[in-house]
Amino acid sequence: MNPDVWLFGQINDLAVATPWLQPVMIAYARDGLLVFAALMVAGWWVARRSGNRRAMAAAVWTPVGMLLALGLNQSLGALVGRERPYAVIGDILVLADRTSDPSFPSDHAVVAGAVTEGLLFVSRRLGLIAAAAALLMAFARVYIAAHYPLDVLVGVGFGTSITLGGWLLARPVLMAGLDRVERTRLAPVFVAQPGSSTASGD
Repeated sequence: MNPDVWLFGQINDLAVATPWLQPVMIAYARDGLLVFAALMVAGWWVARRSGNRRAMAAAVWTPVGMLLALGLNQSLGALVGRERPYAVIGDILVLADRTSDPSFPSDHAVVAGAVTEGLLFVSRRLGLIAAAAALLMAFARVYIAAHYPLDVLVGVGFGTSITLGGWLLARPVLMAGLDRVERTRLAPVFVAQPGSSTASGD
């Protein structure tokens, strides 16, 4: 048997055996991207307080890299055209809302991987929190039978790669742009001003 399908079956059996966990996993698989949105806001806040231009450039790049990765993933998914597990495998527990969208790679996993990679350049602590949230998201998407394990593994890797590659290319431009913006009235958005209550160290 295909290892990907076999592992999906094992996780689906776990879902059947843990009805007490199902509501939590359904909620996180559906709405957990809000966690990554909150982490990106936290990344901006931490970078602003630190006064570190490189951290702020990474905080600015993180949502941009995430959107870029998500857009590219849409094209990749359409090209591969893998069907969802519930469209192929009979007699499984399906907790996901059924959709005709491609299964590979997982959009949710791409977002999780992209945000995690970006936040690692902002704050190691935030990056590790995002990494844990990304692993949970990947598992939850398989748990509810929305994806195969390979879908989420490739999704996380794809999101990570796009954010990392884009960061290496965009970092000099972003840092130069921030240098100019900090001389304008927009400076308080990116750097905590001396004497403000948010200017204390981490």
